[in-house]
Amino acid sequence: MESGGLLREAYGALFAEVDAGGFGPAPQGQLTAEQIVAHLVANDELMIQATEALLAGSPFAYYELEEDIHRPQLDALAAEQGGLRGLTALLHDTSDRLCGLVDQLGLAAEAPVETHLREGFDLIVDEPLPWSRTLDLHARVHLPKHQAQLHGLRS
Repeated sequence: MESGGLLREAYGALFAEVDAGGFGPAPQGQLTAEQIVAHLVANDELMIQATEALLAGSPFAYYELEEDIHRPQLDALAAEQGGLRGLTALLHDTSDRLCGLVDQLGLAAEAPVETHLREGFDLIVDEPLPWSRTLDLHARVHLPKHQAQLHGLRS
């Protein structure tokens, strides 16, 4: 990934979904709109740490947060930010920071990062990947998955 362009595009589509609003309650066992946005904020923070480490020439391992495991933390973050509006503002900030850092990566984007992530049963990664590949998966799989979840919550 030469720049954060693909990432910015994916975030743009996600923000359009959030801005459309009208979310109803989540079906049993699924995340609410607030929890989805809180999850993305927390995940952005981890991706920012990994990207900063690469820019500094330090090794880093990236573990994507499992949604089901950290629901209490998501709820706490939502309460701290005052709900969906505050979470969305925070996600704008974290996504902008991440995209800005990605723009600076250059050749460091190809550095291998120990990566552990799971997107349902469709995608399981538990190995070193070039960081550019993990960022690509975030833009092409992770963000669209949550965009679709948000769309499905519209009442």
